[in-house]
Amino acid sequence: MATRGKAAQGRAPRGAGPFASAPFRWLLTARTIATLGNAAAPIALAFAVLDLTGSAVDLGIVVASRSIANVAVLLFGGVIADRLPKHVLLVGTSLAAAATQAAVATLVLSGSATIPLLVVLSVLNGAVAAVSFPASAAIVPQTVPMAQLRPANALLRLSLNGGAILGASLGALLIAAVGPGWGLALNAASFALAGVFFAFVRTPYAARTTGAGADTGATAPAGSVLRELREGWQEFSSRTWVWVVVAQFALVNAAFVGAIAVLGPLVADDSFGRASWGLIIAAETVGLALGGLLALRWRPRHALGIGVGLVAVTALPIVGLALVPLVPLLVVAFLIGGLAIEQFGVAWDQSLQQNIPQDKLARVYSYDAVGSFIAIPVGEILVGPLAHAFGTTPVLLGCAAVIVVASFAALSTRSVRRLTVGVPPADAAPAMPPGADAVPAVPPGADAAVGPDHAVPAGAADPTVPPHPAPDRA
Repeated sequence: MATRGKAAQGRAPRGAGPFASAPFRWLLTARTIATLGNAAAPIALAFAVLDLTGSAVDLGIVVASRSIANVAVLLFGGVIADRLPKHVLLVGTSLAAAATQAAVATLVLSGSATIPLLVVLSVLNGAVAAVSFPASAAIVPQTVPMAQLRPANALLRLSLNGGAILGASLGALLIAAVGPGWGLALNAASFALAGVFFAFVRTPYAARTTGAGADTGATAPAGSVLRELREGWQEFSSRTWVWVVVAQFALVNAAFVGAIAVLGPLVADDSFGRASWGLIIAAETVGLALGGLLALRWRPRHALGIGVGLVAVTALPIVGLALVPLVPLLVVAFLIGGLAIEQFGVAWDQSLQQNIPQDKLARVYSYDAVGSFIAIPVGEILVGPLAHAFGTTPVLLGCAAVIVVASFAALSTRSVRRLTVGVPPADAAPAMPPGADAVPAVPPGADAAVGPDHAVPAGAADPTVPPHPAPDRA
């Protein structure tokens, strides 16, 4: 794939890792700060709704409203992200997310929250996330040389998971001590600060191509939205391994998010308590962090096939919730699930970023997200009534079965098992802006906020989490 500018400008010195790139450092810092506050958001929102009405159905409606809005806007978010400088888009969406979460926090803290108001704000938040997700996913290969994609994705996800560990743990304690409203306020503040750091990310956005990937050397005038959507669909549908994995996660996400985001808090309230639920979710992020460390060292050629198979392991924590809702066992189960799913997440990002032309990558990510998210509202809305009719345990076990069957069905596809990932040619490196490395490695005073896509559960507000880091792939 040809890139704009001289390839030599995009090459890091031999032996240098992703941290040699200043744009990558700024991107990692901004997204980690957002994750610190965002890790507490789904826990806070769930308990805010339960405090308000005590109804799993109401909770399902609130989180599903965000998912529906997210799916409805995602394709257009991909077009916007391929047209505009991605770092500018991320600044705007971070500030918009801060505003919506601040509004939710104000309603909860003042005691004036209602289900209709929470639904409206969830819709707005889902739309914001839909615009920013394709940009945040597609910007990564524009911040490092192509040869550094796997370690860059692993480091980025490791940092996000570290932020999630700290954020979920502190957030759960904050929510248990002073109420869910303050957890939502923390989320709003983290988005606002992240928007400031996104402003320092400087990367050349992908040049549009004419013909079979030929680089024009400049950005061509944007075509119609429908034409650009068709171009993205052609890239998406022409690769069997892409749409098979997306179909897998349509089912996996519906089952996992319904079980964890809706039924999980109910099990917690009936057994081990809210503070422990936050620590259990944090255990999954510990597993994700350990998985990121493993991905930095382990680089299998058939990484995607291995990752797709390991997705089945995420059924383990759901089985634990159903059969043995004991905190020590659930901590272990969630940790193992996180470690397994992270192998898929790194492999998926690397596979897309190495095989999809950069000028269409955001649109392919948006089709990926639409397919992955489209059934989430179904899972969120249905699990509450099903649990009421048949009991929580049978519904949780059914969700676990869906995850296992979908994962092994995807793994049976030859193109998924046989896809290889590796180091691309040196001339595939993206051009880097002259003098980009003059930016400091970490913003002054930000060291304490930078730790080493649980991807945030559905209903969370982070507009920068890609859909594949965990079964939520949101």
